[in-house]
Parts: sequence; structure tokens; C-alpha cells
Amino acid sequence: MPKAARIFSSISAPRIYTERSATTEKQSDRNQLIAVALFSGIGLFISLIAVITGTRGMWF
Repeated sequence: MPKAARIFSSISAPRIYTERSATTEKQSDRNQLIAVALFSGIGLFISLIAVITGTRGMWF
């Protein structure tokens, strides 16, 4: 007779967002956005300088 496999799934409790945790999450999202914006801005600035000065890079 075949035996049935038992699969235990862990059910986590739903996360309860309090005002404090929601503020922390928004702050985290804002920090990530600022980091991406700075990184992109620096890259664009360096590319602009390279184009203005006529520097030939690996992409040409």
C-alpha cells in the first residue's frame, strides 16, 4: 500500500503594519530611490563630460 507524503507548509502570520513600521518602510524605499538616482546621475554626468571632451571609450 502506498504511503502518503506529508508536506508541512509553514504559514507565517500576516505582517501588521503599524504607523512606525510603515514610516520605516517608506524611508527605506526613499533611501533606495535616492541611491539609484545618485548612481544614475553620476553616470550621466561622466558620460556627458566624455562626450563634450571627445573622449573615445570602449562603447565607440
